[in-house]
Amino acid sequence: SPFAAGERLYRTGDLARWMEDGNVDFIGRIDNQAKIRGYRIETGEIESQLLRVEGVREAVVLVRSDANGQKALCAYYTPDTGAELAVNDLRGALAQELPGYMIPSYFVEMERLPLTPNGKIDRKALPAPEGEAGSGTEYIAPRNELETKLAAIWQEVLGLAKEIGVHDNFFDIGGHSLRATTLAGKVFKELNVNLPLRDVFRHSTIAAMAEAIARMERREHEAIPQAEEREYYPLSSAQKRLFIQHTLDGADQLYNMPELVQVEGEFDLDRLEAALRKLITRHESLRTGFEIVKAEAVQRIYPQVDFAIEHHQADKEDAAQIEQIVRSFVRPFDLGKPPLLRAGVIELEPNLHILLFDMHHMVSDGVSMAIVIDEFSSFYAGEELPPLRIQYKDYAVWQQSKAHRERIGRQEAYWLQTFEGELPTADLPMDYERSAARSYEGAHLEFDVEASLSARLRELAAERESTLFMVLLAAYTVLLSKYSGQEDLVVGTPVAGRTNADLEPVIGMFVNTLAIRNRPSGDKTFLSYLEEVKETALGAFENQDYPFEDLVERLNVKREPGRFPLFDAVFDLQNIEERDAELEGVSLKTYELDHLEEAKFDLTLFMYENNGALSGGFFYATKLFKEAMIRTLTEDYLRVLSQIAENPQLELSRIECHKPAAGAKSAVDTIEFAF
Repeated sequence: SPFAAGERLYRTGDLARWMEDGNVDFIGRIDNQAKIRGYRIETGEIESQLLRVEGVREAVVLVRSDANGQKALCAYYTPDTGAELAVNDLRGALAQELPGYMIPSYFVEMERLPLTPNGKIDRKALPAPEGEAGSGTEYIAPRNELETKLAAIWQEVLGLAKEIGVHDNFFDIGGHSLRATTLAGKVFKELNVNLPLRDVFRHSTIAAMAEAIARMERREHEAIPQAEEREYYPLSSAQKRLFIQHTLDGADQLYNMPELVQVEGEFDLDRLEAALRKLITRHESLRTGFEIVKAEAVQRIYPQVDFAIEHHQADKEDAAQIEQIVRSFVRPFDLGKPPLLRAGVIELEPNLHILLFDMHHMVSDGVSMAIVIDEFSSFYAGEELPPLRIQYKDYAVWQQSKAHRERIGRQEAYWLQTFEGELPTADLPMDYERSAARSYEGAHLEFDVEASLSARLRELAAERESTLFMVLLAAYTVLLSKYSGQEDLVVGTPVAGRTNADLEPVIGMFVNTLAIRNRPSGDKTFLSYLEEVKETALGAFENQDYPFEDLVERLNVKREPGRFPLFDAVFDLQNIEERDAELEGVSLKTYELDHLEEAKFDLTLFMYENNGALSGGFFYATKLFKEAMIRTLTEDYLRVLSQIAENPQLELSRIECHKPAAGAKSAVDTIEFAF
């Protein structure tokens, strides 16, 4: 029996799913997974959907590299006898079931698919596609210089190698809120026009955007200047917050950013160390230490730092031993002793290793990690990179300069107006009393959203000319309102903070936190409330350069023991594209370890796209909530999503949720739930 002790099960590599009638639906091969522009894609899922299209007899989907070396999906299909299949019809049928990033760029009709002697499809014999990729919209080339420049900017922001037509919609071909912000920054830098974020939504085709820009006043892009060389430099606003947090009891590991990668194949450790040394030399932030000078925190850049890879050995079957090594590797950094980066290797077998990597948030963020992976891969391959024009210290000096502070004065006015009057607090029911001493002990609970519901939520966003972020945030605030009994809520959300295009290649901590205030009163329909959330989100994103720390100070927020100022709940739609390091001669995959969890906030909902559907989870403070409470919260969030997808005109008071578990504690005496 394969279930007998000591015997192994055979891993077939087939991917399938249980159907409601008990049958097993074969989707494809696990080894047919690919990653394009940060999205992990199961090509078998696309094939499965293609085969459901009327008139398609056979289908296979491959990942091809185009003339520019960019990966793209290519679908090969054979039609039923007499069937006439238009590419636009195929693309439209897939768009009903799959997200935009899973729609093939190329479609190739064939009389029959080539087979191997064993009767299987010979993927290597499939021809390279001809012509340009398409988006489903009739391709019309840029007709003037402005449209041509915009098309080039769009291609760079969206990571597309294919030609973009003037009537392609930014949000239909991979755009979202984060990319819209990046787009606005690039337009400002390259066209000298300050394009408001909401205008990206209003004018979401190249033709419409070019027409709008042509009417706008030209303004010189503000290049970040190089700072004069000095002994030490000021901290950025984000660094100031982290520096204080790092010194608090129990928070010395709160802002570590560990990554674990399993490496299979011939791995050159000398090249690994040389590549990391080049990375440290290239980026001053990786040679930066922090100290107190005249009662003020400052950063000092060192010309050289000591760096060496930590070497370990372990039995690949001994998970406890591996976990112990990882736990000893992920330890507090001394902020005064750079580099705030460490790397290690666990050798499991001669050609099987786990690469350990850890950085402190003071010198890195999510976008920075992607830069690290890209540049590390280049250095490992022996490539050279052009020098950086500016470094992180230049940004910190520029951000703290009087001239820049004056320029963001209008943003300050927006935030002060948003929070005028009494500040709201959302007191969620809790399983334990809140302690005056903040604890960062946390756990997380993940969930999946069905593919059909995910598709409907995307449709809802498109119908209302909003984004998935706005729909999911609106649903989250409805849930929080149900649980807290309050109709004036603030939810935090992180943003990349790189609105100036000069910052794109720089490693450092740029993240800002936006405090988004919404009022989900029960008499509103979800559609009308979504319009409000859209406006408040756009307003927040357009004014995202104003530091959260400054807002807290200007509002004179009363600091409550054990609580974060302004909000306790966070929403994070993870749009930062994952990067896979590509190293010659080895295969890489993320090594999962679930025992390194800490909770920066009471409750954080994170969402991400996963093979065409949405997935997510709640990070929560285990000193406040039991897992059972979070399970109920998860079920209710999915219930809210289902109800708004089925009937967006539903009044918020009629959206149903379960009550929290009996005995849950809250700062309010009673909680009324509107069912």
